[in-house]
Amino acid sequence: MDGFAKALLPLSQPPAAPAWNHAEITGVLGTVKRRPAAVLLGIRDEGDPRLILTVRNGHLHAHAGQVAFPGGRSEPDDGGALVTALRESHEEVGLDPALVTPLGYLDCLETVSGYCVTPVVATVAASARLQAAPAEVAEVFEVPMAFFLDPANQHRYTMDYHGYQREMLEFVHGGHRIWGATAAILLNFLKRTGHA
Repeated sequence: MDGFAKALLPLSQPPAAPAWNHAEITGVLGTVKRRPAAVLLGIRDEGDPRLILTVRNGHLHAHAGQVAFPGGRSEPDDGGALVTALRESHEEVGLDPALVTPLGYLDCLETVSGYCVTPVVATVAASARLQAAPAEVAEVFEVPMAFFLDPANQHRYTMDYHGYQREMLEFVHGGHRIWGATAAILLNFLKRTGHA
């Protein structure tokens, strides 16, 4: 985990907008103000590190059924991305913040849904019990970090989005398709740690 931590932005210096993909998203959305959000890249802290992911409830208005990190929109009284990521992770999967050790940040990511997302990377204690909140999350699952680090599992393709060609990355693991903003955040993680 030390190698991962050294590649991150320090907790004392949260990233600020514009995001690394600002120009690309501006080509899609224009200059509309992005709303702040945060997600937790929770890495289960034990022998074979595993990344915690969710499947969003199929009845949600946005991104229904997609694989995502625990997280969501920032509230005015959150006081920062770390608080948002921990609060949302507790709400969505019952993760006890006391069992989370924040390591640092990845670069912000802007999404086509109008958010500027700050990813928080943290270790999660092996003893942490997770349970999906059915109103938001259909499933919680974990994927070995080694899977994402293997270039053979990093599938790249081009997607047409409203006439705009976007280079995309996806992973498929255990029947789950990991793509979109979640895969873009993973790509930033892989680049920062020298695996992409």
